[in-house]
Amino acid sequence: MRWLPLLLSFALPFGSLAAKKSSDSVDRFSEFHTKAQASSPLKLADASYKKLTSAPRDYSVAVLLTALEARFGCQLCSEFQPEWDLLGKSWTKSDKNGESRLIFGTLDFSNGRETFISLGLQSAPVLLLFQPTSGPYAAATNDPIRFDFTGPQSAEKIHEWLARHLPDRPHPPVSRPVNYIGWIVSIVSALGIAGVVSKAWPYVLPVIQNRNVWAGLSLIGILMFTSGHMFNQIRKVPYVAGDGRGGISYFAGGFQSQFGLETQIVAFIYGILSFATISLAVKAPRTRDPKIQQLMVIVWGAVLVLMYSFLLSVFRVKNGGYPFKLPPFM
Repeated sequence: MRWLPLLLSFALPFGSLAAKKSSDSVDRFSEFHTKAQASSPLKLADASYKKLTSAPRDYSVAVLLTALEARFGCQLCSEFQPEWDLLGKSWTKSDKNGESRLIFGTLDFSNGRETFISLGLQSAPVLLLFQPTSGPYAAATNDPIRFDFTGPQSAEKIHEWLARHLPDRPHPPVSRPVNYIGWIVSIVSALGIAGVVSKAWPYVLPVIQNRNVWAGLSLIGILMFTSGHMFNQIRKVPYVAGDGRGGISYFAGGFQSQFGLETQIVAFIYGILSFATISLAVKAPRTRDPKIQQLMVIVWGAVLVLMYSFLLSVFRVKNGGYPFKLPPFM
């Protein structure tokens, strides 16, 4: 058993070294957590980034690598920075004792050029999550987890991502400040609108209750949708097209295609036919002068024949085999 004291003498330096590293990790977390209580996320540079993320560590680090200067033209960086600051402040404020063992930091390219080069980053922003290398939450790998930015992100979205990778720990919620200006503007606007409506209501109510107004709106809606407006919106059809001979084709052949101008022409035809029918059914019988009444019947009857003849000719363009026609548009 003489070798046992000798073995212990060799093991003691390594044990003290491990204890020193563990103590150093605890001291680093306490140092950065204290700074984070005053301002979170921490503004990092190359040296502080290396110190914060160096192993061993018994805490997690979420670092946003960004480029906020105007000369870099990173719009996504500028849009996401307020959300990142909000998340870091909300999390740190609710986790004053550091129970989540998470530090938030921001490393801008102007202060971390060496870090960007060492990581081989060609674009920003980049969000890295460093997991603990020791302690109860130690991860199997030392490589950081990277969040992929596919567009503008919210603080709540990043919070969900962090919570998913930090199980069995507290996840303080995102606390957005109350927008007092927005509330005041909304209340004042609502009161203003209510005042205008209350004053104008005696004049607006007769218009709302007018049958002719609703009949006109209904007729416009019917003409718009029966002429193919929704078809144009869904298919994104062209307004007009060439006829192959240097001219313009206003009507598309077949029932599975149409042009935007074609829809407007058909709606105009339907509108004239509707107006003529309504005039014959409503206006003409109410006219007391027999001569004017006879003239109205002749005029609106002629309009009906002409427009319906034109409508049939358009339909024959769409369907060449249609057998019916009406003069003068054959």
